[in-house]
Amino acid sequence: MSEAALDRVWSPGGSIGRDTGDHDVLGWYEERVPTDGAPWLRVNFVSSVDGAVTVDGLSGGLGSAADRRVFDLLRVACDVVVVAAGTVRAEGYGPLVVDDHHSRLRTSLGFAAQPRFGIVSNSLDLDPDDRIFRDAPVRPLVLTSRAADRGKAIALERVADVIECGDENVDGAELRRALWARDLRRIHSEGGPALFGELIRSDAVDEVCLTVTPLLAGGDAGRIASGAVPDVPRALRLAHVVEADGALLLRYVRSGS
Repeated sequence: MSEAALDRVWSPGGSIGRDTGDHDVLGWYEERVPTDGAPWLRVNFVSSVDGAVTVDGLSGGLGSAADRRVFDLLRVACDVVVVAAGTVRAEGYGPLVVDDHHSRLRTSLGFAAQPRFGIVSNSLDLDPDDRIFRDAPVRPLVLTSRAADRGKAIALERVADVIECGDENVDGAELRRALWARDLRRIHSEGGPALFGELIRSDAVDEVCLTVTPLLAGGDAGRIASGAVPDVPRALRLAHVVEADGALLLRYVRSGS
């Protein structure tokens, strides 16, 4: 089966054109990422033209072959994939495993063969016997607060590294620092909206990848971020525009990057 073709139609330096393969696309997403060892936190979302983040409660109805290709490639260029527990449940996540092709891409770029999987949960309502933990190729992480139930944390410590990063709730900036301290510099988050909202509030976001799907979904679906309002809006700069079958795959980076 052939890959979904991606056309980069705009970039700041004027480099445009159809991709020549996965390494080419990965190169697009490496531009402006620092190489000095500093942490870099990327968030990836999909929405309809009218701003819906789900159809019938799931984001899958908004996806396409091109979006899925980039989704998989963004998991290549990271040390850890961070997802809120609510999104893990709603979207039916299993153990985080990249296939052989993407694993080879990871090692060719200097990453471990498989990324770590970080699940964010304030409540720790997670089953230690779930296949997410049982069948994980590498030991998962559970990111929680210092106020979390200690008994639940002890139970989860059998199957995951439990990391406290916040007092009453997970703090986005502490999460970023805690992962960096474990040499997990390249952080990739797939949501959900409340986690993204916290990452915005705490000024932890370095990059946003947003696919705008050519659909009008209507209804009362939520937006890609929710929760507390930051003290000031976070400025971003456009890093590229990719087009595929009418969908726009937009990449923004922190202003000044």
